[in-house]
Formats: sequence, C-alpha cells, structure tokens
Amino acid sequence: MADALLTCDLPGLKLLARGKVRDVFEVDAEHLLFVATDRISAFDVVMANGIPGKGKVLTQLSCFWFDLLKDVCPHHLVTADVAQMPVALRAHQAQLDGRSMLVRRLKILPVEAIVRGYLAGSGWKEYQASRTVCRLPLPQGLRESSLLPEPLYTPSTKAEQGKHDENIHPEQAAKILGATAGTVRSHALTLYTKARDYAKNKGIIIADTKFEFGVDAKGTVVLADEVLTPDSSRFWPAATWKPGCAQDSFDKQFVRDYLESVKFNKDGKGIALPAEVVERTLAKYVEAFRLLTGRAPVL
Repeated sequence: MADALLTCDLPGLKLLARGKVRDVFEVDAEHLLFVATDRISAFDVVMANGIPGKGKVLTQLSCFWFDLLKDVCPHHLVTADVAQMPVALRAHQAQLDGRSMLVRRLKILPVEAIVRGYLAGSGWKEYQASRTVCRLPLPQGLRESSLLPEPLYTPSTKAEQGKHDENIHPEQAAKILGATAGTVRSHALTLYTKARDYAKNKGIIIADTKFEFGVDAKGTVVLADEVLTPDSSRFWPAATWKPGCAQDSFDKQFVRDYLESVKFNKDGKGIALPAEVVERTLAKYVEAFRLLTGRAPVL
C-alpha cells in the first residue's frame, strides 16, 4: 500500500487553511486550489495516520456529483484536470493529480446544510431522548435506521478543528444565514433528493449527508467544498437495509466503530488506526465509488 499523503506542500503557493481533510491554497483573487489529502477524521478529530488514496476517491467522487447535480444549483468547481490549471499549479502535478480541484473563490456560509433521510447517528440519539431531531418533532415508533417520513433539513454550526459541530434548529440557522437561508434549505433538500434517488438505483442508500454553500460576488448561493462523499455522508447497501439496528456502511464507519471499541477520547488527539481498519475503510470507499459511477477511481 502506498504511503498516505497527510500534508500537501506546494512551494510558491500561499496556504490559506488546513482543514480536517483538505489543504486550501490561494491561486489568485478569484480562485482557490483545494487538495484532498488522505487524512481521516472521526468525531471531529483527525487521526494520526491516513487512508492512502482516500483523497483521490473523495475528489473524483465529488467531481462526479458536481456534474450530475449541476442543474440543481451552481457549483464552485472550475476544473480537476491539472493540465488545465495555471502554470504555477502544473509544476506540482505529481502531488495534485487526481486529488485537487481549482475552484471559484466564495464567501463560505457559516452553517453546514445537513439533510437526513434516515434516522441514524446523532439524530437517532436525540430521537430516543425526545422524539425529535434538531428539535423537529417526529412520529412515535421509529427505530434506528428507519426511513424518515420525508427528508429533514437539520443544519449545524461549523466548529473549529478539534471542536464539535452543534446541531441547530432550522430557525436558528435562518437567523445566522439571513437572506440566503431559504435558498440554502431548498438547494440542500433538492440535491439530497436527486442524489438519493440516483444512488438507490445503484444499490446505495444515502442515509444522510452534509452540504456546504458559499455566495459569489453577485450574492448567488453556490455549492462548495466536497459533495456526497463517504466523508460527508452515510452510505448503506440498499440490499441489506433493515430498520431496527445499525447498518453496514460504505463510509468511515469502520473507523468510528474501532474508535468506540477502544473507548477513544473524543476530546483528545487522534490515534494511529490499525492496518486492517485502514485497508477495509479504503476498500469501502472504492466500492462505493464503483457502484455510483460504474468505474474505478484513478489511484
């Protein structure tokens, strides 16, 4: 297995941010370079080692979805082909191939647009306590992994690295977002619904996902960051879905399950994942990519 790319080093380019997965560089006044490393996070903590090739799977899957969903709303992707990028970027082709995107520079909105189609994760925990998700009331009698009566828009705040995102009521998100709130909600629900229906025909249930949006100089709401990847979504095999229990997963659930098994301190530092967890996680990412796109990712 090739070494994981944990940090992208591009001499001559200004590093603007290192996120949980992505390194973001300034290209010019109108463009940024997003590089998906092989870092992996769980419970909002970045692990000590990565998943080799994961960043390439994430980038290539995002590009697939950006194209499939382009009629729903505008997106920030300019090109993922390093040969079509500015000369200064082409010099770093060995690092960038397959894992980078030249994107439009936007003002990123301070709320994550989460959409849930099934009851899982923090939504399931809240439902057990109060029969709500993000304080939105739900019917009695739902079980873990149940299909919700309709997709729910359940936004969250964005936490700094090492801290935890906080689920908030849509009305609170509206106060934060102001004039863009209705558009963000509408885009998020429409994107999820179209992607959910497409994926189900390919044998994958998208249980939930999170979208990020920004606004351009004209105030247009634009889909940004990554979209509908195993890092931002829960993917389940449709053939084996059965409410009432946790589901097999195409995403980083192997990582979450391992961390739970070793009683990982979710407020502490990342730990090294065993080789078996790394290999099984990558295999699931690749399998999801194959099912959704009909081809293999270029690793």
